[in-house]
Amino acid sequence: MTRSHAVVSNQVSQKSSDYANTGVVVSVRGSVVDIRFDRHLPPIYSLLRAGDEQQVVIEVLAQRDAAHVRGIALTPTQGLARGMLVHDSGRPLHAPVGKGIVSRMFDVFGNTIDREGALADVEWRSVHRSPPRLARRSTRAEVFETGIKVIDVLLPLERGGKAGLFGGAGVGKTVLLTEMIHNMIGHHEGISIFCGIGERCREGEELYREMKAAGVLPNMVMIFGQMNEPPGSRFRVGHAALTMAEYFRDDEHRDVLLLVDNIFRFIQAGMEVSGLMGQMPSRLGYQPTLGTELSQLEERIANTDSGAITSIQAVYVPADDFTDPAAVHTFSHLSASIVLSRKRASEGLYPSIDPLQSSSKMATPGIVGERHYRLAQEIRRTLAQYEQLKDIIAMLGLEQLSTEDRKVVARARRLERFLTQPFFATEQFSGLKGKLVSLEASLDGCERILRDEFEDYPESALYMIGAVDEAQQKKNRGCGARR
Repeated sequence: MTRSHAVVSNQVSQKSSDYANTGVVVSVRGSVVDIRFDRHLPPIYSLLRAGDEQQVVIEVLAQRDAAHVRGIALTPTQGLARGMLVHDSGRPLHAPVGKGIVSRMFDVFGNTIDREGALADVEWRSVHRSPPRLARRSTRAEVFETGIKVIDVLLPLERGGKAGLFGGAGVGKTVLLTEMIHNMIGHHEGISIFCGIGERCREGEELYREMKAAGVLPNMVMIFGQMNEPPGSRFRVGHAALTMAEYFRDDEHRDVLLLVDNIFRFIQAGMEVSGLMGQMPSRLGYQPTLGTELSQLEERIANTDSGAITSIQAVYVPADDFTDPAAVHTFSHLSASIVLSRKRASEGLYPSIDPLQSSSKMATPGIVGERHYRLAQEIRRTLAQYEQLKDIIAMLGLEQLSTEDRKVVARARRLERFLTQPFFATEQFSGLKGKLVSLEASLDGCERILRDEFEDYPESALYMIGAVDEAQQKKNRGCGARR
């Protein structure tokens, strides 16, 4: 995923003589560069270029006075010195759009980083675009099926909506996101765009290899701003991905699946940029403009009369603290919040989704239907009762519970195990073949467990299976120790 910053894309290939407006570097402090322009100041968000080969790209973020601007470098600033000439490109950062970007991998400047040759059949558009007008928004509510039991039954996703995967470090956000990519792209007729913000280069390379092996790359676009890149680059990669998504939605009238890993890194990059620009930090060190910056990105993800952008976003939660401003601000934009629990992960219940903390605005009788809604409510009630009884069980033991409470505990434990699922993304580690389960099969399994049809089965017969009928085969084979 590494690249030479000496090669800076089509946007930087102009000769110095092509630039009308030139300035001079006044100071360089890390990624912050102050530049003096004697003729006229470049507008906010203009791209400036400096260095012997125009390899340093700077985005204007502030006009300090009548002659000076302050910008943040989107590339490393090694070699930049006071007195060097800076050239105003006269336009903001642009991203490539068109049929030619499909199956390719890009960085924030629109450079291809997959070693597959030059781009063809593309145009370039500004990454700074407005959200669709309210009059163009679609008001239909449709469920987006994922093939993952616990999500489809308890936390249905919305077509054209935004779903967040919340969790601390190491609870399975990226694995769950990868599994959703695998399950959805198979039956998703539109285009998929993966945006990696501030994540590891290894993860991007592995994802590219897996998508190529699975044969889904012809309908996918990938764009990365990795954690080794400057904050300015990481901050803009989400806007570049949305510009590509908007082209497929508005120009080609296709549905788009936008996968973002990780929205917290976008907020973190904004916090770094804000600090470098000298702004007074807000609560817990976050930038004072956190809400505005997140809204500018999230509000562009919308369902219109021409197509829909459905987004699934991983959100890192610092120190598992869901009151952190980054998590709180992100919650407000989502139609479904999927919370991953470290406690469930430690018990081996994967996906480690906490159904009592998670929620979806789609889980209403008018959208999912009366039967689905009634079952989901009963499952939540059973799991909540079990949660309340855990303290009594820990102190006095299961035997001290009433007969009815013991039945509730048995149902809840079987439901917990049935809602686990072997993933395609983890086949090589677990040795279990991945399963894709239809919504009808998931609902049928939960209903039968709630009717106590499996009370004579060991709990482990329901653990890591697909449809509930597999429990019979597992019981006949002998399923080992009880989970």
